[in-house]
Amino acid sequence: MAPLQDKLFSKKWILSYTYLVFGTFILAVGYAFFMTPYKIIPGGIYGISIVLHYKLGFPVGMAALCFNLPLTLIGLKILGPRFGVKTFICFILTAVFTDGLRYFIGNDPLNLHDEVLLASIFGGVVMGVGVGLIFKARASSGGSDVIASILSKYTKIPLGTQLMMVDSIIVIFGFLVFQDWKIPLYSWLTIFIMGKVIDVILNGFSDDKTVFIISEKSEEIRKAIIYDLKRGGTIFDGKGMYTQEKKEILFTVVNRREVPDLVQFIFNIDPGAFISIQDAHEIIGKGFKSIEEKLK
Repeated sequence: MAPLQDKLFSKKWILSYTYLVFGTFILAVGYAFFMTPYKIIPGGIYGISIVLHYKLGFPVGMAALCFNLPLTLIGLKILGPRFGVKTFICFILTAVFTDGLRYFIGNDPLNLHDEVLLASIFGGVVMGVGVGLIFKARASSGGSDVIASILSKYTKIPLGTQLMMVDSIIVIFGFLVFQDWKIPLYSWLTIFIMGKVIDVILNGFSDDKTVFIISEKSEEIRKAIIYDLKRGGTIFDGKGMYTQEKKEILFTVVNRREVPDLVQFIFNIDPGAFISIQDAHEIIGKGFKSIEEKLK
């Protein structure tokens, strides 16, 4: 499938590059304000660059750029044009912003001293916002993404698992160099928080619930969902695992506030009904978020 392309200077093109510029700047703030001053290793190429900065004196952004450029070119050679122009712009801007901020604001602008825990938490939040905006621009920050993609191609291990492995190896590398057991703990906390914030940026907060209902009185429950809750749903044909009896399975989506009402309706109709309620990561479609809203 051909990669999605925005028309040059269209609204989507401008919005995409706005996300990219702001995302790289916010990500650089995380590296310059929170990671580098406190020797937190957030995985990826910048984790290696922070180690080299302290051991050899290289500027963090410049060191990352020296790694990212050849890595991305290798990725283009092995994986094809998966990493486009935006990826190159992304890691170049991140490097420039990171070194520029450290040049103008100094080495420890927040003066948190021994409060490394605060740096790891808020750094994870800030960098998660930055990476989330970069992903919304359909770009990649390069680095460990490229390494994980290459390893995934040849080892058949899922990309997400490869990415965690690469980042963890880099964190352990930082521990071996700095000889401080607290560094991997703070670093993994930062990586975890980053991942959660990225999910929120990409998918937003959701209080929706998916509900599966199995009942002998499925028709009455169906009417309650449609006419009382004003919700729709789907009915699946199922079969009991033990009795082998045919059953109707009702599926619907409601928000958190409607769950007590739905349960009460079901209980009033059939106290013996089986109900499974799960968090919905994201709901797209009629009555919820539209596809157009998702792509904004």
